[in-house]
Amino acid sequence: MAIRFLIYVNQFKDPELKVTHQIKEYLEAKGQEVRLLIVEKDWKSEGRQEPEFPENVDVMLVLGGDGTVLQAARETIHSHIPLIGVNLGSLGFMTQIERSGIETALDRLIEGDYRKESRMLLQGKATLKDGETKGGLALNDIVITRNGALRVILFRIYVNGSFLHEYQADGMIVTTPTGSTGYNLSAGGPLVEPGAKLMMLTPICPHSLNHRSIILSPEDEVVIEIPLGKEGKEQEVSASLDGANTFTMVTGDRISIRQSKESAEFIQLSKVSFLEALHQKMKD
Repeated sequence: MAIRFLIYVNQFKDPELKVTHQIKEYLEAKGQEVRLLIVEKDWKSEGRQEPEFPENVDVMLVLGGDGTVLQAARETIHSHIPLIGVNLGSLGFMTQIERSGIETALDRLIEGDYRKESRMLLQGKATLKDGETKGGLALNDIVITRNGALRVILFRIYVNGSFLHEYQADGMIVTTPTGSTGYNLSAGGPLVEPGAKLMMLTPICPHSLNHRSIILSPEDEVVIEIPLGKEGKEQEVSASLDGANTFTMVTGDRISIRQSKESAEFIQLSKVSFLEALHQKMKD
């Protein structure tokens, strides 16, 4: 029985669609069903409309880099289409298939030699002083950074209703295991196997030698409050969910972050451990 493939391609990464057509022709020659979804606008483009996904898709091949995989995963959360990334970018922590191994990987997909893996998502809900609420889902992370002047931000952190700590830092990251290889890694946070279920709180450039990442249970609720800053000054920060859904928070606002009931579905081909794959990518 033929597998129903959908090729989701970032045209910025494959401008002449050479890799796209290579994959399409190879799969069709093997008797598989193939449809294309070509993304012509970057995921951060203003006014970009989410594409319509066809029904009855067994496997979605996402061609691009980590940003494209993140975009595709976020857009298919409610349709539960399992996806696997083909790396047309640079490092590609979220992609599994490299250009040199495309045909071997396609053969394994056709043969059903893979497993599905659910990745946890974060649900962020900000309550603003004017009563408005903002937020959404994040597969990678929810990041709060200073907005405007280059000054240290004061954050108050609560876990499950109890006060944890007051941080002075350039920002705060709450990340999933999938997002551990993103901004969290750049900020000195730990790397985590992407199928794990936990949350991490990592300060960005904390102004103390004792402030490190904190690992939390997926059942925990983290609340980040923006208090008055140094010398009682009003603070303004930018909150970002997966780098796409961005809004402003000011003194008196707070954001609640917890594990979402939704999940993103990924396909795992490799029998190599996450640490071995990580070693290879870092070596390259």
